[in-house]
Amino acid sequence: MPKHRVLLLHGPNLNLLGERETGIYGKDTIEHINAEIQAAADALGITCEIRQSNHEGTLIDLLHAARGQFDGVVINAGALTHYSIALRDAIAAIRIPTIEVHMSNIHAREEFRHKSVIAPVCAGSVIGFGKYSYVLALQGLVDLF
Repeated sequence: MPKHRVLLLHGPNLNLLGERETGIYGKDTIEHINAEIQAAADALGITCEIRQSNHEGTLIDLLHAARGQFDGVVINAGALTHYSIALRDAIAAIRIPTIEVHMSNIHAREEFRHKSVIAPVCAGSVIGFGKYSYVLALQGLVDLF
């Protein structure tokens, strides 16, 4: 049986992990977190392609290109989570199981972060577990396959 393929997307400003608001996001760099994600994917027996973009349109293009290529998507849309109807519509359109991820507990932060416009079109959400939110999302996707 072929390995399931997962696309993992990091959204805006996540390229600055390890430098940006370390009290909230920790001191691990995106490279270190990506290595841990890859190790978790290997342990779960899945293939994981990881991309990062600060641009809404690029994330939408990557989601569109995922059709027929990937069995699941994990996305940390960053601030786009709270207002990007275009990103929400792209997730709905591709009809691939998608898990929303946030490293911080968005419900314990500023009020504008409490609402996710993408959550209703995602299979699930994992929030508040730091870098381990990504690993938990991968495990959740495996259970959906």
